[in-house]
Amino acid sequence: MKRPPAGRLIALLAAMVLALAGIVVRLGVLQLRESSTYQALGIEQRVRTEQLLATRAKILDRNGSPLAVTLDARDVYANPTLVTDPVGEAVQLAGVLGLHRKDVAEALATPNSTFVYIARGVAMDVAARLSGLQLAGIGLLPVQKRHYPSGSIAAQVVGVVNVDGVGITGLERQYDASLAGTPGRRTVELSAMGQEIADGVQVDQEPQQGADLELTIDRQIQFQAQRYLREAVLANHAKGGTVIVMDPLTGEILAMANYPSFDPNDFSGVDPADLVNGAVTDTWEPGSVNKTITAAAALQSGAVTPGERFRVAATRTIEGYTIHDAEPHATEEMTLGDIIAHSSNVGISEVADRVGNERLQRTFAAFGYGAPTGVGFPGEAAGIMPTSADWSDITRATVSFGAGVAVSPLQMATVYATIANGGTYLQPRLVRATVSNGVETAIGPSVARRVLSADTSRTLTEMLAYAVADGTGINAQIAGYQVAGKTGTAKKVDAAGKYTDKYVASFIGFLPASKPRIVVAAIIDEPDTVYGGVAAAPLFQHVARYAIQRFGIEPGTPLPLPPRALAAP
Repeated sequence: MKRPPAGRLIALLAAMVLALAGIVVRLGVLQLRESSTYQALGIEQRVRTEQLLATRAKILDRNGSPLAVTLDARDVYANPTLVTDPVGEAVQLAGVLGLHRKDVAEALATPNSTFVYIARGVAMDVAARLSGLQLAGIGLLPVQKRHYPSGSIAAQVVGVVNVDGVGITGLERQYDASLAGTPGRRTVELSAMGQEIADGVQVDQEPQQGADLELTIDRQIQFQAQRYLREAVLANHAKGGTVIVMDPLTGEILAMANYPSFDPNDFSGVDPADLVNGAVTDTWEPGSVNKTITAAAALQSGAVTPGERFRVAATRTIEGYTIHDAEPHATEEMTLGDIIAHSSNVGISEVADRVGNERLQRTFAAFGYGAPTGVGFPGEAAGIMPTSADWSDITRATVSFGAGVAVSPLQMATVYATIANGGTYLQPRLVRATVSNGVETAIGPSVARRVLSADTSRTLTEMLAYAVADGTGINAQIAGYQVAGKTGTAKKVDAAGKYTDKYVASFIGFLPASKPRIVVAAIIDEPDTVYGGVAAAPLFQHVARYAIQRFGIEPGTPLPLPPRALAAP
């Protein structure tokens, strides 16, 4: 047998040596220089990290009644590649979930997809029924769902969350970070078969639950306020309305109702405008309820005394514009109390002349006009208040009776709360306390400032009591209680700033006049009855009567009525 040439053997041997050397070098590189890289890749393949959801905290009323809670739920998904009978499964899924069969069938037939949602946040009992069907390609994911056990009660105040559990309106949005808490994390090491390795990596970081919110809202009076508001809107064929109930001694909002309202458990088809808390975000020209501030400026500055008499005509022309009272009358002598009680535009404009632009503007600013109240609610309106430098004689006149200025219902309610508590402005608030890990942290008003003296507030209260006893607010009377308050009837303006033939009617007041316990603002948007004394005063009366029962309010000793020039009716 002929031997291979020596050169070929040497070449083969050299090739083998070089190959082995290359392998050794590569192994050396892998073991030394790149070992950490491949170790990290291995860990990445074996180790899985999953987020542990923090339970969203509760929202409670002032007495602990739940307004928003978090429940366990399931998301229903499909892997279309594993669905064996799209039509048959669509029929069963649609029947259990209350969905349209066609929509479900289309989802199950989604091309080039291994994951598609069928339904989000399904209740546990429904999820159990689906699980029992054992449908191919259908799975359930554990999630949490926001639930509102009180339904529409305080819906615009509490707000809602989106499908991912993030607050998008109301207090759910304002306190989203606090309510949501901090998610946890779980890291485990799995085998190639997907089983947890006993001695592998295991790291747990427990989720931190959010802080519960305890509101100032009283669920019972909130329910009644919404009920009476709805009845008033329907009875007056109005567009909508707002009711606010406040404790003047603390600034706490006991009820904040808007109509139309909605059910936060099912708001997918709701008009977006109905999700908004108009009591805080909307503004309107307040009309005659604004005369109270002009009177406050006159009394506080000493520009007018309670017994002083004005000769008031039915009309007055200023800078070519004619202002007039609601009802024609002969020239009459009126005290400031008469002007307030009988809501004279001409009379209050003459009072404003005495006060002057600068003092009047300072008083409006002290009451919070032109600035948010600080309640912190998303989208809170600041209102519109012209600076004193912009005021002409006609501006001063119209602002004195609530035209040419815009406020939110909450701003206006806070004005009357300031008068009711003796002249101190307290920042209104919707949250009474937060509760975290069983520890309650009280939240008080962060702003408190003296606006009027106690004497001025008392004199003004007497005038407001006169307005209810013998003036435009007689429909707000409550037997056995002295009510102090003021009516308002204001024309609405359109987008171009021009007055329309539509009105906002209001009545804002408090009781008992001598020692006020509650303030109620009742506002009706576009009532066919037009006037605040007709549309809004009865609404005030209904809500205030219930508040008397709810809080056990005593009648108190009536205040004397102020000097008058007009004969009593």
